[in-house]
Amino acid sequence: MEIVGFVVSPEHRYDGRPANGPKPAAAFETPDHIEVRAHLGIIGDRYFGTKHRHAAVTLISADEVVMTLASIGIEHPDPVLARRNIIVRGLDVEALVNTTFTLEGGAGPVRFRALTRANPCAWMDRVFGPGARDALRGHAGIRAEPLDDATLAIGPVTLTVVTPIDPAERGALRAISSTEQPGATGTG
Repeated sequence: MEIVGFVVSPEHRYDGRPANGPKPAAAFETPDHIEVRAHLGIIGDRYFGTKHRHAAVTLISADEVVMTLASIGIEHPDPVLARRNIIVRGLDVEALVNTTFTLEGGAGPVRFRALTRANPCAWMDRVFGPGARDALRGHAGIRAEPLDDATLAIGPVTLTVVTPIDPAERGALRAISSTEQPGATGTG
């Protein structure tokens, strides 16, 4: 397993109508490492320290993006265009919904709690090609809350300690999360 990329954006780039195209990058958005803070998110990202703490970090599998989009004729897609914070290869990201899991790949392990999928938006048809949004449903990654402070870096990563979240706890956390983040999509 490996981390193959990061997207850290201080502002939404996929905002407004997809036909108008994305906003230009405001700063360097694809660093080789990120600083994660417990319950806050990724330093420098627009969701850091906001009310979206349960969904402050998004993860996606580059393998899923490539395989899923190839099935509809889109060859060699760049997973960075999905605008998820952490892009991995060799890891079934979708299987991590409703779990707490630990990634080790940098300076110290970081635990994440994942409650929801990151749903694709209409922008996926614009940046990847027609049909991408529908194809990526269920393959567009997850949203998670970091539970530790750590640094993650591009390169090998280890997944350890995957623990299912108790259904009662999951329900309570989702109730809190839904009042904190109306309309959050995890894209942009």
